Amino acid sequence: MTTNVEQTPTRLDSLKWILVAFLIAVAVVGNQYFVEQAWYFRAIGVIVALAVAAVVALQTQKGRDALEFAKEARTEIRKVVWPTRQETVQTTIIVAIFVVVIALFLWLVDWLLVWALGFIIA
Repeated sequence: MTTNVEQTPTRLDSLKWILVAFLIAVAVVGNQYFVEQAWYFRAIGVIVALAVAAVVALQTQKGRDALEFAKEARTEIRKVVWPTRQETVQTTIIVAIFVVVIALFLWLVDWLLVWALGFIIA
C-alpha cells in the first residue's frame, strides 16, 4: 500500500524554476541569434537546452508531481477499451444520417417560416 505524503517545496525550487526559464530563453534567443548557422546545429542546441531545462524542472516538487501525474494518466489510458473499426464506422454513419435528418428538418422549418411570413406580409 502506498501513502501519499504532502511534501513542501524547498527554497531552491524557485531558483530552479528561474533556471528553467533562463534555459528556455537561451534556447529561443540562441536559435534566433545563430540564424546564419546550419539548421541542424541550432536544432541540436535547442534540444540540448530544453533537455537540460526538463532535467532541472524534474528536480523540483512540482516537476516530480507532473511526472507522477503523467505516469498515472498513461496507466489510465491503457485501461481504456477503444472501439473497433466496425463500431467506429457504424457510429459515424449514424451521426451522418442524424445530421442530414436534422438539416432537412431545419430546412423545412425555415421554408415554412419564410412562406408564412410571406403570406402575412403580402
